[in-house]
Amino acid sequence: MIPSLLAFLFGLLIGSFLNVCIHRWPRNRSVVKPRSHCVRCRKPIAWYDNIPLVSYLVLGGRCRRCGARISLRYPVVELLTAMLFFYQVSTLGLTLVALKMSVFCAIAVALIFCDLEKRILPDELTKGGIALGLCFAPFVPVPDFTAQAIFWLAGTELPVWARSIAESALGATLPALFLWFGGWLYFKMRHREGLGFGDVKLIAMVGSFLGLRGALLTLILGSLAGSIIGYSYIKLTGKDPATFELPFGTFLGAAALAAAVFGKWLLPM
Repeated sequence: MIPSLLAFLFGLLIGSFLNVCIHRWPRNRSVVKPRSHCVRCRKPIAWYDNIPLVSYLVLGGRCRRCGARISLRYPVVELLTAMLFFYQVSTLGLTLVALKMSVFCAIAVALIFCDLEKRILPDELTKGGIALGLCFAPFVPVPDFTAQAIFWLAGTELPVWARSIAESALGATLPALFLWFGGWLYFKMRHREGLGFGDVKLIAMVGSFLGLRGALLTLILGSLAGSIIGYSYIKLTGKDPATFELPFGTFLGAAALAAAVFGKWLLPM
């Protein structure tokens, strides 16, 4: 229980940093300088007003200096990240697998809110996530066997050390190509962009961590959620379906979290 509680506390800290990334990376700003400040009055935030979750509650969700309302996104991201870290450690133990899945969840959370707020999926999270997924692969097996099956059908067998790397690489490449082709086909037929390349990189990041089946599950869940929720929102608000920009990356990110949490039941080995 203690490791899980420590993971929760660490998740709060990571969530606080993710909030900085969510605000700054889509705006092409550094996450190092300047130090945290109020987006309204631009005054630096004191350390005691920057304690994850606690400071928001103590301040009543307002800046101490100018009284401007602080976005609810800040405590939501911190609490969500902490809960995901708690879940991974409590179910997987204090292991490299839990570390890998916690990193994956943190990236997905940041991407969800970046896309929801600015319709931007920063390369620092997508490309950086792909690199991290591939780096984890030699040490934490990717829960898939598709690449091994392909090599077996081709009459060869992968060495043990290369299997997880191959699953990660295949998971990053194939679903991304499929999604890119769908976007390209839509553009050719409708003569307007229907899918951002950031979504393609997002699904590649998911595949590098979860393998081909995990990425395909994310695509299916994200597409279903985007279709149902997006269509319902358009109908309820009277938006123009031809011009409304659906935050597809948000739905993909949420589906990625679902795959990370429920994947072992949805995708049995």
